[in-house]
Amino acid sequence: MGSHANWRPDEVLYRGWFPLADDDADGRVTGADAVRFFGRSGLPKEILARVWQLADANRQGFLGPEQFVKALRVIAMAQSASGGADAKSITADALAAFMARDDDDDDANKGEPLPLAKLEGRDAANGNHGKKNRMSAKTATSIVDSLKELYKTKVRPVEEALKFGSFYSPLLTDGDFEGKPNVLLLGQYSTGKTTFIKHLLGRDYPGSNIGPEPTTDRFVVVMHGHENRTTPGQTLAVQSDKPYTGLTAFGSSFLSKFEASQCDAKILEEVSIVDTPGVLSGEKQRIDRGYSFVNVCEWFASRSDVILLLFDPHKLDISDEFKAVISSLRGHDDKVRVVLNKADQVSAQQLMRVYGALMWSLGKVFMTPEVCKVYVGSFNDKPPVTTNNVLGEELFMKEHEALKKDLLDIPQRSCDRKVNEFVKRVRAALTHARIVTHLKKQMPAMMGHESKQKKLLGRIEEEFTKCVHEYTIARGDLPNPKRFRDIMKDMEIWKFPKIDKKAMKALEEVLTVDIPAVMKKFDNPF
Repeated sequence: MGSHANWRPDEVLYRGWFPLADDDADGRVTGADAVRFFGRSGLPKEILARVWQLADANRQGFLGPEQFVKALRVIAMAQSASGGADAKSITADALAAFMARDDDDDDANKGEPLPLAKLEGRDAANGNHGKKNRMSAKTATSIVDSLKELYKTKVRPVEEALKFGSFYSPLLTDGDFEGKPNVLLLGQYSTGKTTFIKHLLGRDYPGSNIGPEPTTDRFVVVMHGHENRTTPGQTLAVQSDKPYTGLTAFGSSFLSKFEASQCDAKILEEVSIVDTPGVLSGEKQRIDRGYSFVNVCEWFASRSDVILLLFDPHKLDISDEFKAVISSLRGHDDKVRVVLNKADQVSAQQLMRVYGALMWSLGKVFMTPEVCKVYVGSFNDKPPVTTNNVLGEELFMKEHEALKKDLLDIPQRSCDRKVNEFVKRVRAALTHARIVTHLKKQMPAMMGHESKQKKLLGRIEEEFTKCVHEYTIARGDLPNPKRFRDIMKDMEIWKFPKIDKKAMKALEEVLTVDIPAVMKKFDNPF
């Protein structure tokens, strides 16, 4: 928000009230705190529910100082409304107009203090609120903190015992839960991925290189920073506060082709953008990269909020490597968007045919009649050339605005995405535990372990079917049998520890009891 000197008078006052509302002195105003403190405004519950909704736009389940100030400004707006306010009139646009009116009105002194009831017996200098105690996991006051606690106490012990990280994705760290929302860009070389990022940022990012040949040879996470700098992958992967420690599983050959690039751009305050090497085609795709490109893309996809597939009208062919990458995105279909870039380089008639051909190709790869959302435009730093395309600049501008709105909405959906990914992971861990338990029960007590394991893996599809009937597992939750077999053949099933009924029941309760309780607890308290 800037220094104290740049704060409006109302913000100085409201931030001074934050310790009074923060009952646990943990730096967060919870739903219970808000019900107690905001209730003094005398506004009806439906108005206060709208206040919370606007202030906690990212669905964190609590208010920090900035969100708290915003909530009090909304309350001030509702209280100052002539004839009283109703919930429908409490909008973000109305708040912006209210603040702009105060800026223009010299007599308003840039934000008139909020007429809450007197805070009797509660002083900002009160010793109980001067302390900032470190928050323990037991007093978690947000959805993300609660998910971390559930993972560490109930899910991770089972994952570690059954080597789940080798089958699904590496074990999660705090950085995985707390990281900013990600936008992942995928596409064949020269489809304009780096130029697209430049279009979003309004500037080049450090280390970017643009050209018709494959210019980006590494995975680059473009993140916010006040100074321009790049951080090598090896350094990035050992920082536990960043969500990239799991990439160490891909080895030094990958980490040497991974880096972070920091720059000061508005959109990066809300999201991070992942630029990727161009997917190869033809003879080039047989070149060994030194790491599994598809597996790395799958790792980033599971941690991204939006996945953009970029296509060039002149390169609609989907190579084997690109097909494998798209196939690895199954299960993340709701995140995928398609961008038909450089659309101003073809005529309206050609664009119509290109669009149809692209839909047909994607339908074959995704194996679904319903194809994801497609944006058409020319995403670069120059205005679209419309001499060849009678559809004109208006179409492209509307598409640009629609895509930008989609990306700006990401932070508001980020918390829901984290919960969704956590649920998917717990379901996969529970399924994995049941499959391993089923296979382990069939191992001989004394001798012949190797031969029995070989037989079981040879008919793994049949064993999966038995698990479906024994544990009532949904077939859609079963892992890929070929991949499961390839990973398990290098392990010894008989040496896996026995997962007791208590641990298995705890995993089931995470899905049926704990997560619904967390969502209810941190939902709108009004």
